[in-house]
Amino acid sequence: AGKHGVGRIDITENRLVGMKSRGCYETPGGTVMFAGLRAIEELVLDKTSRTWREQIAGQMSHLVYDGRWFTPLCKSLIAASESLAESVNGDVVIKLYKGQATAVKKRSPNSLYSESFATFGEDDVYDQKHAEGFIRLYSLASRIRALNTK
Repeated sequence: AGKHGVGRIDITENRLVGMKSRGCYETPGGTVMFAGLRAIEELVLDKTSRTWREQIAGQMSHLVYDGRWFTPLCKSLIAASESLAESVNGDVVIKLYKGQATAVKKRSPNSLYSESFATFGEDDVYDQKHAEGFIRLYSLASRIRALNTK
C-alpha cells in the first residue's frame, strides 16, 4: 500500500491549546483496513446505524486526540461502537492506485443488500403500488408547507 502512496496525508491540525500545527502522517495499512471496514459497513449496517457509527467515530477521534481515553463518555462510545459492529464481517477486495484505496468487490453473510429486493421490476418481493403510498405519506409535511406558503 505504501508504494502506491496510500495512507499519506499532510494536514493542518488544531491543537488542544489553540494553536495550529502541520502534521504529516503515513498509515498505509490502516488506510486499507479502513476502506475495507467502510465497504462492509455499507452492506451490513442500515442507514441510521451507519449515521450513528460515523458520529461515534468523530466523537471518539476528538476524545482520543485530546487525551480523554479514560473517560466515561469514551467507554460508552466504545461499547456503542462494538454493539454496532457485531454483524460487520465479510470479504473485501481493495484496489490500490495513485494514493487511493478503493473497495472493488465486497460480500458479507450479513449483507442487507439483496438484488431481488433492490430491483424495481415486476416480482414477488416489491410491488410498485406500495411506493406511491409511501411517497405520498413521506412527502406529506413538505406538501402541507408548500400549501401554507402559497
